[in-house]
Amino acid sequence: MVLPLWDHSPFKWPTPPYVMWSIVAINFLIFFVQAAGGSDQMDQFDHFAGLIPAAFSGASIPDTLPAPVTVITSMFLHANLMHVFGNMIFLFVFGDDIEEVLGHWRFLVFYLACGVGAAATFVLSDLSSTTELIGASGAVAGVISAYLLFRPCAKVTCLLGLIPLRIRAYWVIGGWAIFQILEVSSRAQDNVAYWAHIGGLITGAVLFIVMRPAGVRLFDCTDSEPVLVSGRYEQPS
Repeated sequence: MVLPLWDHSPFKWPTPPYVMWSIVAINFLIFFVQAAGGSDQMDQFDHFAGLIPAAFSGASIPDTLPAPVTVITSMFLHANLMHVFGNMIFLFVFGDDIEEVLGHWRFLVFYLACGVGAAATFVLSDLSSTTELIGASGAVAGVISAYLLFRPCAKVTCLLGLIPLRIRAYWVIGGWAIFQILEVSSRAQDNVAYWAHIGGLITGAVLFIVMRPAGVRLFDCTDSEPVLVSGRYEQPS
């Protein structure tokens, strides 16, 4: 598995990506509060606040939040430490660039909307399912989809096993996206919400095309980053 570590420091630009950092902090805080209660309490809360597709088709699911509410709450729940860490490292690497280009509050709307799109895709993939959907991966998939459209040739430092590599973003993100499609095609039964990932990828791509500011070109492969000039993003000369 290729694990991204960083593309560039998220601390360099004048206004820090405080929405991205807040999302990361909230996800870890909720996970550690849940984990402190033990595995049984975690399972109960995942059932209570996780998204259950059957609840959207009229099935009566006891001891749960209203189905529409779980579209949001499910994004902030994770099954274990590796689950939350894996999602948050992808958000850490790719999210600051998208927050910078969209702006703080539009980024928050974008992130949550990607999660909603991921949840809707998961629900439609099996309306009778009573398996809870939890995790930020659908929303994060939307963020990395936007990054692929925005800076596909940016270099990302990754770990391949224990080997550090500096490779283009399109290899990291494209490889991950292809893997999701292959797993859906093979009908993998490993409790991973591949349909949610695909829904997030598609939602993120569509929303970024619509929401990106004037001057932001798609699929730009220059080595220099676009810069904000008088409210517009322009390519360095």
